[in-house]
Amino acid sequence: MFERPAAGNRVVVVQLDFGQGAVQERLSEAGLLVSSAGAEVVATVRGRRRAPDPALFAGRGKVAEIASAVLAESADVVIFNHELSAGQQRNLERELQCRVVDRNTLILDIFALRAKSHEGKLQVELAQLEHLSTRLVRGWTHLERQKGGIGLRGPGEKQLETDRRLLGQRVKMLKSRLKSLERQRKVRRRARERSDLMTVSLVGYTNAGKSTLFNAVTKAGAYAADQLFATLDTTSRRLYLGDAGNAVLSDTVGFIRDLPHSLVAAFHATLEETASADLLLHVVDSASEDRDAQIAAVNAVLEEIGAGEIPQILVWNKIDLTHAEPAVERDDCGTIRRVFLSARGGLGLDLLRQALSEWALARPGRAQSDPDDMTTSLLADFG
Repeated sequence: MFERPAAGNRVVVVQLDFGQGAVQERLSEAGLLVSSAGAEVVATVRGRRRAPDPALFAGRGKVAEIASAVLAESADVVIFNHELSAGQQRNLERELQCRVVDRNTLILDIFALRAKSHEGKLQVELAQLEHLSTRLVRGWTHLERQKGGIGLRGPGEKQLETDRRLLGQRVKMLKSRLKSLERQRKVRRRARERSDLMTVSLVGYTNAGKSTLFNAVTKAGAYAADQLFATLDTTSRRLYLGDAGNAVLSDTVGFIRDLPHSLVAAFHATLEETASADLLLHVVDSASEDRDAQIAAVNAVLEEIGAGEIPQILVWNKIDLTHAEPAVERDDCGTIRRVFLSARGGLGLDLLRQALSEWALARPGRAQSDPDDMTTSLLADFG
């Protein structure tokens, strides 16, 4: 749906400071997003403004600076690490004479690259189409009635109206398919609830190490890489917790600050798995200087999807980079709040298993024994 940056595309990244703070971290994150999309950052342009310019977002002086960088570096694309309106994007492309992409479009593009399952592809396409529906005016400089003549007389619609109607039909079909898949998920979820099988979801900022931890604990072999949004499709596996019995551990898509609302809406069915979990393992990149802001960003998304009240254990990952020791931190009531570990190095994994087992044995409403026949059949779905 969107023109995807091909490998080798040369990109100028624009990061403006509107007083939101952590500008350097945001710029570093933009660089990771660009590389995850298969492109190369050849120049960065920074600036400070009180508020975005209504027409060009960055004001004429800064746009001239961007144009110079594009010319000097022979860049193909300018990526704003901000959300642009359709009008601003159109005006910038006219001024810069090259493609202009905003942060939301870039994230959608990465999601399109990562989606592997049928449901994942449907969710990405829905998010792309809903994003595109606000930008249909782009590219349509002719808004006259469709051309007449023999064999060419249309229904009297403008081209823009025709596109919007066809796009609406596709969106309706995608929502119907995703609704059907969501019903299937609910059936499986009810079966797990009847068996009293504990469900645990890994959540966290993108590239915090969720998939590496998932593989280390379950030996699942899920795809893990040092890139943003390496995981898009939810994967679930069984996890044996000794006296606490079995649990289901799910690896989910990573979150990011200012996550596009269209993505949250499109991935409602997948994120609902997180919202129905008994416990969240909130994986944190302890080596990141921006970790507090990342934790806040994840919690904001959890609130948005209705998972804000689910109990959490913070998993302080990548301690091998900070030279910390594996440990368990408890609050004044003795409840486990943080586990310090390294998923890649295997440090502290036994402490995490013990924490999960302790939490499972103490959770309210737990049955004394799980029905083996139902547990066996349910876990067959998870390998």
